[in-house]
Amino acid sequence: MIPVARPVIGDLEEQAVLEVLRSRHLSLGPRVPQFEREFAARVGAPHASAVSSGTAALHLALRAVGVKTGDEVVTSPFSFVASANSILFENARPVFVDIDPVTLNLDVDAAAAAITDRTTALLPVHIFGYPAGTPALERHGLPIVEDACEALGAVHADGVKVGGRGHPAAFGFYANKQLTTGEGGMLTFGSLEHKVIVDSERNQGRAPNMDWLDHDRLGFNYRLTDIACALGLAQLQRLDDMLAARARVAGWYRSALAGFEGLELPCEDFGGDVRGWFVFVVQLPRGADRDDTIRALYERGVQSKPYLPAIHLMSFYRERFGYRDGEFPVCEDVAARSIALPFFPELTEGQVAEVAEALESVLYTALR
Repeated sequence: MIPVARPVIGDLEEQAVLEVLRSRHLSLGPRVPQFEREFAARVGAPHASAVSSGTAALHLALRAVGVKTGDEVVTSPFSFVASANSILFENARPVFVDIDPVTLNLDVDAAAAAITDRTTALLPVHIFGYPAGTPALERHGLPIVEDACEALGAVHADGVKVGGRGHPAAFGFYANKQLTTGEGGMLTFGSLEHKVIVDSERNQGRAPNMDWLDHDRLGFNYRLTDIACALGLAQLQRLDDMLAARARVAGWYRSALAGFEGLELPCEDFGGDVRGWFVFVVQLPRGADRDDTIRALYERGVQSKPYLPAIHLMSFYRERFGYRDGEFPVCEDVAARSIALPFFPELTEGQVAEVAEALESVLYTALR
């Protein structure tokens, strides 16, 4: 079976984790600030805070920019559900707008049209590692929280790395990401004030001097361990090679799938934007059943999965907000036809060829 994802873990990571285990200093130790400094430098941000997940990063970022009960936050319905859920954590309302059919990111014109006097923040998602139109959104003068959980390594057309524009930007380090700590996340900032707030709130609202006898604000248990940070530091050392390997695998897929009629591949980089490759998601030809395709691929030894469902059509969001089919047609069409193919740095060119042959066989059988 060719898996849909697999992390790159070797001697470097094992040794880093063992050093922390042998030190007996597993949490609130020196690896956390070291990982923060090195990650911030990597994306060109002045500050960073390590947290327990990308979801935690999004939640704390929204709190830091002042989102509160009754506010509205404009965002994308085509994302992992955490980007919308994090808005609800603060009793604010996610306001969805449709996506661009090429980049699959938030449609910046639709976002502009959705802004009202209740809008207190914008939350663009750099979907599948392609830079969102953040520079265009900056013109509105509203706080921006970037969901960069899939976009490590991405660069905007103006040369600024995703995570380095000064807005709170959330990264995730789940096992399928460009860099993994198993579970974990990072927030990057331009504002020291935001970092001070987040560092306290991730640790139960503890006072800035770390006196555990005083907690001067509401907080959460969103800390990241020294074990995880040691793993992250090791991964940072090999990040350039892993990103290059992902780009190489993407190139093999483009060549192998180029002749598939009706199959839509991820957009090429254009206008100066550079993708940080996270997943290789294709949109199946119209008329092909997505779920049948996934089952048939599995029978041929290839894992794949739907990527991603439309958030507004999930049962929780339908029931809470009354969303209906047809409200965001581009998103719904893309979500209904998209599947993630096996994609990770150690995938071989031969395995890519196997996936392509299996997909061709499945689609030929389904559509003939």
